[in-house]
Amino acid sequence: MNIKIFKSLPSTNDYCKEHVGKDIIVVAKTQTAGRGTKGRSFSSQKGGVYLSVMCNYQNFKASDAFKIMVNCCVAVCKTLEDYFVKPQIRWANDVLIEGKKISGTLIENTFSGEYITRSIVGVGLNVNNEIDSNLKDIAVSLKQVVKKRINLKKIRQTLIKNLQKNYTIDEYRSYINYTGKEVQLHFADKTVNGVVIGIADDGRLIAKINGETVKISAAEVSLRI
Repeated sequence: MNIKIFKSLPSTNDYCKEHVGKDIIVVAKTQTAGRGTKGRSFSSQKGGVYLSVMCNYQNFKASDAFKIMVNCCVAVCKTLEDYFVKPQIRWANDVLIEGKKISGTLIENTFSGEYITRSIVGVGLNVNNEIDSNLKDIAVSLKQVVKKRINLKKIRQTLIKNLQKNYTIDEYRSYINYTGKEVQLHFADKTVNGVVIGIADDGRLIAKINGETVKISAAEVSLRI
């Protein structure tokens, strides 16, 4: 797959959308307008890994869309495990270490009827970058965890290699270590407590809320462990 590396971009996802064509990986050493899910900004200072993978598909059913998230999150976890840390996936798309966010994912799919024709998978990974002071309680860098600077080129190459592999939903589930535990579920109009039962094959969260077992999509709710 062709790889393009830039000193700085507003957003690697946006670059992909502006240069639709062949499959490509776009890397930026910094982003000036990085984005997360639900329109949130994503701090992208020098020292992190910021990239997007654009893939074109044929006969990829929209009902299988969560497979894209599975591959991305597991690839990040596998990459981090090379540094002897224990990553955790906070459903649906965040990777945590020691309870703090180290990586986020933004997936933007293009649909044609019941099929996905193209996906753009954006990944931001905190490596050597400084964490903003207002985020230090909820975010962390790999350098902070392992107490030394990381070879940025090496970890980026490992992540790119892992992103091009195929992983299973069971591998994704193996990083969900709060099954059976109570979590906070933030809906648009309310916050409730629920017990996590598991992750459905289609990616929905299975939880018990007020004694009722429900399946919830990531578009409906945010989870806090």
